[in-house]
Amino acid sequence: MESILNNRPELAAEINKVAEVAGYLWQKGWAERNGGNITINITEYVDDEIKAMPAISEVKPIGATLPYLKGCYFYCKGTNKRMRDLARQPMANGSVIRILDDCASYVIIADEPVNPTSELPSHLSVHNNLISKGSNYKASLHTHPIELVALTHNKKFMEKDYASNLLWSMIPETKAFCPRGLGMVPYKLPSSVELAEATINELDDYDVVMWEKHGVFAVDTDIMAAFDQVDVLNKSALIYIAAKNMGFEPDGMSQEQMKEMSVAFHLPK
Repeated sequence: MESILNNRPELAAEINKVAEVAGYLWQKGWAERNGGNITINITEYVDDEIKAMPAISEVKPIGATLPYLKGCYFYCKGTNKRMRDLARQPMANGSVIRILDDCASYVIIADEPVNPTSELPSHLSVHNNLISKGSNYKASLHTHPIELVALTHNKKFMEKDYASNLLWSMIPETKAFCPRGLGMVPYKLPSSVELAEATINELDDYDVVMWEKHGVFAVDTDIMAAFDQVDVLNKSALIYIAAKNMGFEPDGMSQEQMKEMSVAFHLPK
């Protein structure tokens, strides 16, 4: 069967980024079994031929009405699919979906009828919110970075901006590459409406949101950029934990040093 990626180099490049990131998530131990999800808005790469493609699935309800997604197309990791498999065969472990005109349902159009992630309503709700705000962010990533998740098992790290300031202070690059810091969402049932709503609220102020005792949700212009933010934040967590394992509390950069960084690199203060 011919793939939707054939003769579409820009679309293929975006899906290949997803495959590359999926491999990184598996290598880092952040994507055990079928853990984690990726959804990217590929509407800008859709041509008339793709728009004419017939559905290869029945009409499926989203579970919410999302008016800003009318006519949009997304690549989604498949439910119960493993990141290590997606890294090798992205179109056998994910699918392209079309949002229908009612903005409350979708169909799969390529390559195979792989059901999207069970967290699709949450991901699509985030994308709907991003479009409503005029954001140029096209990618959403959910994964389980070990050290960041570990921090959330201590209540003090769940306090607003406590973790952001700590992680920024571990190494200058964290402030430079993750200038909005890390939002925190107290524990809520995975895949729940409550978790989706809390995440959307935090994304007004942050690009990466921590789910207590669960994982992170990140958004950015493409999937590689979303991964990079999580990777940088988790590197800071590793530095903090390494210092603690050596038997001391790390000094961290001072508030004055971090303010100097913000001015020098024109970062949000």
